[in-house]
Amino acid sequence: QVQLAESGGDMVQAGGSLRLSCAASGSVFRIDFMGWYRQVPGNQRELVASITSGGSTFYADSGKGRFTISRDIPKKTVYLQMNSLKPEDTAVYSCNAWIVAAMDIQPRSYWGQGTQVTVSS
Repeated sequence: QVQLAESGGDMVQAGGSLRLSCAASGSVFRIDFMGWYRQVPGNQRELVASITSGGSTFYADSGKGRFTISRDIPKKTVYLQMNSLKPEDTAVYSCNAWIVAAMDIQPRSYWGQGTQVTVSS
């Protein structure tokens, strides 16, 4: 079974920084996609940043110039470095990955538990 473990969420003042981590464990054969989403209660979940197996990255306009997504392939971990945080960044951040398990043929979508990021004025 594949699992995603997230960490790094915290409360920080505006202008501060956080680094979120998401590590995949279990019978992971291949990771095709990893991304960070965020959601505020009452709002739709939105993609913040993502990275593909080929290393291509995507950033939503909200985080461009402030957020950086990266990965450590041996550790099966993706990071989201968030700098110059704003109150608008306050949300639950969730890690999503499309992973081919050891005995599977097709990738499946997996989600982490989510980690709270709170940015105060």
